[in-house]
Amino acid sequence: MKKKLPAILLSVTALALITMGMLGCGEKKEPASGDLTTVTLNEVAHSIFYAPQYVAIEEGYFAEEGIDLQLVTGFGADKTMTAVLSGEADIGFMGSESSIYVYSQNPDDYIVNFAQLTQRAGNFLVAREPLENFQWSDLKGKDVLGGRKGGMPQMVFEYILKKNNLDPAADMNIDQSIDFGSTAAAFTGGQGDFTVEFEPGASTLEKEGAGYVVASLGVDSGYVPYTAYSAKQSFLEEHPELVQGFTNALQKGMDYVQSHTPEEIAKVIAPQFKETDLEDITTIVTRYYEQDTWKEDLIFEEPSFTLLQDILEEAGELEQRVPYGDLVTTEFAEKAAQ
Repeated sequence: MKKKLPAILLSVTALALITMGMLGCGEKKEPASGDLTTVTLNEVAHSIFYAPQYVAIEEGYFAEEGIDLQLVTGFGADKTMTAVLSGEADIGFMGSESSIYVYSQNPDDYIVNFAQLTQRAGNFLVAREPLENFQWSDLKGKDVLGGRKGGMPQMVFEYILKKNNLDPAADMNIDQSIDFGSTAAAFTGGQGDFTVEFEPGASTLEKEGAGYVVASLGVDSGYVPYTAYSAKQSFLEEHPELVQGFTNALQKGMDYVQSHTPEEIAKVIAPQFKETDLEDITTIVTRYYEQDTWKEDLIFEEPSFTLLQDILEEAGELEQRVPYGDLVTTEFAEKAAQ
């Protein structure tokens, strides 16, 4: 029985199959300068939400592991997944639901998750007015700017609504037509009573007096395996030492955020966000820090993968469950945590 693919990812496999004929698939790159080996990482978005990764870059942890990291922003899980499938990127950083969606479409060399970075959702519910005693039932009959169908932001949002006995389809009007990154501007322009925003959108709306954060989806959904690092099975098998070094560098970044203040973290990652002033970076890091966004280790545990599939099922995006043992390996993360 084939698994159902969300419409947004139907084009991923076709595009990847075309591109794979033109690009190398999982081939180890030639060393850059000195003894460093180039690794191309395609991230789904460039966000302060992923602070440990940027700490690892700015503190030189990847270089310490012999890696010259080439960071590319995919601007969407579909584009990031296509880059990994085609071999344009060695490693992808995105929601692990993407690996589930394409599992049956690439059975000979599927995508395996080897390190989990965030353990809570990174978006917030923003209202037009401050609501000190906000309840999710306040959304009844309201217009909400949401996320794309099949994406983690929207599925986690719907998961929370159902936990609070709300029907996402019947109890409110969720607008999913606006592109990611454009919802804050649409909200400022008068669309919607509420909007679901990542940072810096949420903080920007507050700073402008155009909106007020009334709830954290990360807090209200509980611990969810929101983003993970993945690669083709063949890449993991052919370059285990390189993947281990990559994971070790990330673990050092995780250790740093666990042992330093939001102010210290913000100063380290500031070069990655030159368009954002340090005060705003600190505010955003603090918000994520206080809700326990980042794991102490990178181990993607089976209960988290089960919860992810629960969310996919409830959202109607999964017809058949996939094996944890096929799509997740903890080998590299366990060694990095030692």
